[in-house]
Amino acid sequence: VQLQASGGGLVPAGGSLRLSCAASGRTFGDYSMAWFRQAPGKEREFVSRISQSGGSTYYADSVKGRFTISRDNAKNSVYLQMNSLKPEDTANYYCAADYRSTGNYNHWGQGTQVTVSS
Repeated sequence: VQLQASGGGLVPAGGSLRLSCAASGRTFGDYSMAWFRQAPGKEREFVSRISQSGGSTYYADSVKGRFTISRDNAKNSVYLQMNSLKPEDTANYYCAADYRSTGNYNHWGQGTQVTVSS
């Protein structure tokens, strides 16, 4: 599966952004999907994931209550709605796919930059 992330940008603290990740290739519903992020000089960190059907979601504590992950299997897309953004949310955001939810994210998009100004 090939992944294309989009929707990043520059936003003031307290603002919102919606990231999208479009998938092509194999059956999208066979993959659980996740968002990760990496800030300059820091390791990549998990943000959120969603099950193959969309029925289960998980969030890092740092974004819980502010971010919402969703997916539309008919559109082969996964989304990350980010509200109440903070400067510490500034990072390059990546979507990733896990075939049949094995726990291994073997497919990655190219990343989209999110910058939150204080």
